[in-house]
Amino acid sequence: MSPVLNLWKRTTGLPLVGESVGKRLFSLGFAQKAPYFATIRPRFVEVRPNYAELVIPKRRGVHNHIGTVHAIALCNGLEAVMGALAEVTIPKDKRWIPKGMEVAYTAKATSDITCTAETTQEQWETADGDLLVAVKGVRDDGTVVIDGTIRLWVTPKK
Repeated sequence: MSPVLNLWKRTTGLPLVGESVGKRLFSLGFAQKAPYFATIRPRFVEVRPNYAELVIPKRRGVHNHIGTVHAIALCNGLEAVMGALAEVTIPKDKRWIPKGMEVAYTAKATSDITCTAETTQEQWETADGDLLVAVKGVRDDGTVVIDGTIRLWVTPKK
């Protein structure tokens, strides 16, 4: 089991603190691994192979000049959720690194934003080079505010 998936299961399964506190502990720990992620204060909702979900809270620290969640904060959320997915999904004999991101900003981010990343197991098993991870961010009312793909470079471990 990957260290990230192990941390998810350990923190969300703590009997004395409850699942929601465990998710907060995981979110804090994950953001420490790549400290830039802490700027959006991600709150992970679900982490499992081929799927991850987090929430970016709408707060002043991520606002742009019009009071909505800034586009780069949205991209940061997408990269964080993709990273969690990649860490818990990639086969043990492979490694990954982000290679690029293509996104479309489709609506104003006027609420908390739920970011998701999805792949299939077949993508990981057959990956030899580029692997596309589908990512999106959704407002509380269900409106997609950012949609795109993150291109990973997946290669065998040496």
